[in-house]
Amino acid sequence: MGSYDEIFRKSIEEPVAFWKEAAESIDWHKKCDRILDDSNPPFYRWFPDGELNTCFNALDRHVRDGRGDQNALIYDSPVTGTITSFTYQQLLDKVAVFAGALRRIGVGRGDTVIIYMPMIPEAVVAMLACARLGAIHSVVFGGFAANELALRIDHAKPKVIISASGAMEGKKTLAYKPLLDKAMEMADHKIEKCVIYQRPFVTATLNAGRDLDWQELVASAAPADCVPVKATDPLYILYTSGTTGMPKGVIRDNGGHAVALYWSMKYIYNVAPGDVFWSASDVGWVVGHSYIVYAPLLMGCTTVIYEGKPVGTPDPGAFWRVIEQHKVKILFTAPTAFRAIKKEDPDGVYCHKYDLSNFKCLFLAGERLDPDTYHWACSLLDRPVIDHWWQTETGWPIVSNFFGIEHFPTKPGSPTKAVPGYDVRILDPDGNDLPPHHEGEVVIKLPLPPGTLASLWQADDKFISAYTSRFPGCYLTSDGGYKDEDGYIFIMGRMDDVINIAGHRLSTGAMEEIIATHPAVAECAVVGTDDALKGQLPVGLVVLKAGATEAAEDIGKELVQMVRDKIGPIACYKTTAVVPRLPKTRSGKILRGTMRSIANGKDYRMPSTIDDPTTLDEITETFYHLRVPK
Repeated sequence: MGSYDEIFRKSIEEPVAFWKEAAESIDWHKKCDRILDDSNPPFYRWFPDGELNTCFNALDRHVRDGRGDQNALIYDSPVTGTITSFTYQQLLDKVAVFAGALRRIGVGRGDTVIIYMPMIPEAVVAMLACARLGAIHSVVFGGFAANELALRIDHAKPKVIISASGAMEGKKTLAYKPLLDKAMEMADHKIEKCVIYQRPFVTATLNAGRDLDWQELVASAAPADCVPVKATDPLYILYTSGTTGMPKGVIRDNGGHAVALYWSMKYIYNVAPGDVFWSASDVGWVVGHSYIVYAPLLMGCTTVIYEGKPVGTPDPGAFWRVIEQHKVKILFTAPTAFRAIKKEDPDGVYCHKYDLSNFKCLFLAGERLDPDTYHWACSLLDRPVIDHWWQTETGWPIVSNFFGIEHFPTKPGSPTKAVPGYDVRILDPDGNDLPPHHEGEVVIKLPLPPGTLASLWQADDKFISAYTSRFPGCYLTSDGGYKDEDGYIFIMGRMDDVINIAGHRLSTGAMEEIIATHPAVAECAVVGTDDALKGQLPVGLVVLKAGATEAAEDIGKELVQMVRDKIGPIACYKTTAVVPRLPKTRSGKILRGTMRSIANGKDYRMPSTIDDPTTLDEITETFYHLRVPK
């Protein structure tokens, strides 16, 4: 296999040879003679003359090779009290029949299909059925507001929408069909057919002529074979969860996606066929696409689809119960999930109730991993805890430690080193490479490796303006960070999370890392507020751990001193507010940009991805009482 340095060097200096070798792990309908088409930068195309089918690689080939009786998918739903497993043969049969049902209502190669579903096996079946037919799926997070769904309908122009009657949100029932009907009324693009999966606890009313019952549709359908597509044909469109304007529709191709995800499972996550891999995310997000559905099945693993929360379904031991019961080897989730567990069970009492002997490694991504949460997880689990950084646009990790190559010594606050294939640079505003420990803009030298975004759906010009025009020849991540002398990369957050205090540019992420180490703080956010004298000043918002007894005023004083000791008086950190919770997206990301707008009295658009809109009311009231200058 070779050392990290050998593998990384080859991936950067000999990318064609590197990815040609990686492509041997995938079954091709037609192998490619050309590995990289670099004739039209910045639009690079991997495996341009190859043909394959992603569903075949995820299901059929494992059945062909004798793994049909192995579990492919475990559905674990504490909110409905359901646990069901599907072997590769059973999942293949369901997918092939549903693909046949879609084909019968007119879905074919190149058509777009919107999938608007909760975390149930049928969501996975729908995605794979689209891939089987060569159709392009666009998964919209289940429960998204009607206007957000309507925007995506008009942009993707789907022939069919696949949905379910509803979901369980905690103890509440959320009916999807009224949201779906309203979205279709609002959209200019008219949908030919809707396929609705009826769940037992909520029944959707079907519109005659347009709406079709899933079970009735598949009852009379014949299974469909895989349709070979070009490696460069789109597999899916995934809209980024922007807070203003029309979200960008990231396009993922078939060939590069399959090659890169298979490679990542072997060398980053160190899993093999038959291992149980659990990504505690949602199919509506990129993590769900890559590491609930496609990557584990491409590798021949058993994947877990979990309809629940890290706490409250029913308690902070939910994750440990799933790991023990299903013999999970790798867990991949977001730091916010572990902060939620830490808040409710700071001493890890629930964790010690379960047998985690099959569990080998925890991977965290989706937001910055603060050192305090990292150390807490390490101490609790006594296993490797790997922070890794990537984006919706890339589809798989950019920077990571490794469980399958070399496991480097950890530096808390850093996701470690660039993943092979990614030539990560730190640039100053003029595009010059910065020396170690100098913070700048994080970019990736083109071409990006396979599996990353090919472009934006029907918006090549927007792809250029958003990602490649700022620094020609590079992809702009829009994150800030730095490298150290050992090549470790530190991601400090979005560039708009840098504040300017009396002419000094300071990272709010750096302040958050300090605040998060306070023993009473469960999670925190720092936002910049306008100030007539200094330009901007930081304000800290903190959520305390369960059982914290120290007075808020005393905690605030201690945080001021901690920031002063670590960063210096230059940070001008003076104000802390204790809040009951922070506003977040449903995937767990803290809505810092929205809080920044509230703090500064600016108009903001209610984020379509927000988990609970009432949190914004709480933050508005907090800033009002703080008398932050508006």
